Amino acid sequence: MNESASSRNWIAGRTPPIPGQDSVAEVRYLCIGGVNQWLMIRGCDRANPLLIMLHGGPGISETVFWRYYNSQELEKAFTVVYWDQRGSGKSYDPTLNKDTMTLEQFLSDLNEVVDYVCDRANKTKVTLFGHSWGSILGPLFAARYPQKVAAYIGSGQIGDWAASERATYEYTLSEAQRRSWKRIELDLKNVVGRPPHNSESLIKQRNHLAKLDGDTSFGHVLMICRIFLTAPEHSIFDLLQFYKILAYNIELMWTEVTSVNLLESVPELQVPTFFLLGRNDHCVLPEISMEYIQVLKAPSKEVVWFDHSRHQPFMDEPEKFNSTMVNFIRPKIE
Repeated sequence: MNESASSRNWIAGRTPPIPGQDSVAEVRYLCIGGVNQWLMIRGCDRANPLLIMLHGGPGISETVFWRYYNSQELEKAFTVVYWDQRGSGKSYDPTLNKDTMTLEQFLSDLNEVVDYVCDRANKTKVTLFGHSWGSILGPLFAARYPQKVAAYIGSGQIGDWAASERATYEYTLSEAQRRSWKRIELDLKNVVGRPPHNSESLIKQRNHLAKLDGDTSFGHVLMICRIFLTAPEHSIFDLLQFYKILAYNIELMWTEVTSVNLLESVPELQVPTFFLLGRNDHCVLPEISMEYIQVLKAPSKEVVWFDHSRHQPFMDEPEKFNSTMVNFIRPKIE
């Protein structure tokens, strides 16, 4: 993997420096799997364990939220690697060869990222944090390359993805019926329909779920805009591209990724595992996560519940999330 050279003017932007001679704060585009991908590495001490953040989606870069809610604490205890995956966030490229948007290619990309950051930090292992779609990518990688992984941390943990989509749809429909939101109920029944979904019907279903959960309120939307406006590495332009990038990824990858069933493909991991679950997660219901966790064989399995969180504990309960990562998990990582 080399620093990318392209006819397109790829500008990685800047990230604020971190005081201290042993700190690292760098951002760049790298040629990963033959395409430009955005990578940022930040940490107060290069001797700290490497932590690679695997965002959700596919197609939802969460770097801006991790930087806003979690970076101040995480970057003291870890050297944090923020990676916008192929086709996501600042790595989005409409000219990308669509045939490369496959699960196998993403695993290959991740392997290149792991090798790159390990070489930069003079380390042999990384800790993987996988959220939602990232919670599929993480276990698949850890099962394939256990020698490169110190620990796996899952949040919004998916097991049987098809079962998860069915459960999410049924919850959304039943909640609309319970509240007598007839318009949403009829739309779910007559327009969206039951899974499997295409990109259009999936986004409609998720939008209905967001309305039921209160995630489309004026205050919530205003908060998201403020996060993007105040983020040193991001701008409102990144937010404006959100749905376009999500739809792009879902259209290309949804059929393949929703066929993944970790109960069958990754029944065992050879690394310590931790699961940070929102008690009120309606996107990946807790019972779906626990179905996988209970059958998974691993040297250790520890579950931390976030009673006031939905799908994103790192945003819903950031203080507890940060404390769990730094004070509970970090001491257990070699």
